[in-house]
Amino acid sequence: MAHNVLEHERFPRSSTYDPDWVLDGGFGSHPLWLVEWLCETLELRAGQRVLDLGCGRAKSSIFLAREFGVEVWAADLWVDPTENAERIARAELSTRIHPIHADARDLPFSHGSFDAIVSADAFQYFGTDDLYLNYVLRFLAPRGRMGIASTGLVREMVGEVPGHLREFWTTDCWCLHTASWWRRHWARTGLVDVECADSMPDGWRVWREWCRVNGFDEWVETLEADAGRNLAYVRVVARRLEDAVLWDPPRARSE
Repeated sequence: MAHNVLEHERFPRSSTYDPDWVLDGGFGSHPLWLVEWLCETLELRAGQRVLDLGCGRAKSSIFLAREFGVEVWAADLWVDPTENAERIARAELSTRIHPIHADARDLPFSHGSFDAIVSADAFQYFGTDDLYLNYVLRFLAPRGRMGIASTGLVREMVGEVPGHLREFWTTDCWCLHTASWWRRHWARTGLVDVECADSMPDGWRVWREWCRVNGFDEWVETLEADAGRNLAYVRVVARRLEDAVLWDPPRARSE
């Protein structure tokens, strides 16, 4: 059953991966489905340097390196980079993927290090900060692209949470937003040209399929009760403007 579900016609690249490998330690979304959807608009090229921000178990990083021939820095705060290094070695990609332990708000890179920054189902946990885009763009080369794909909303949650979502809607869910919200959030900075901000057609069904095969029964019930009225997958892709002037926060003077 799992094998059939993960062979999804919408995601032909992801469908070639061993379903047991994909499912092992799975989080709330299929990492390869989200990245494959994102890369339809990100236009990666072989040899580019890519930051996979919030990479989790580095499966998205392995997918990026294998499918697009890019060199990846797999950064995550919660998953041990040694564990990821072992997973990357088994995929025979140790020379092209570099696992590191990093906080998204304190990245250990020089300015302009990357041609692209990718984040799958992680950016919403830190990127809603009004100043975060200004911060992370310093690591992206001018005219480089940044893309995120994540769980999100069809419409902003204003007022009381609908009854069928109340058990699902824990405190961390307030970081979920619509594609339009993300477009405004990025575009208003004047630092990027937002090239794409949309929702996956029938994304709730795709999300449900992943939850079903993982045995996340409560999520399946919630997604079916919602039926796409509120919950969705969203993606945003933007290019850093060549003349973008990034604000450098003031530093404390040393006495």
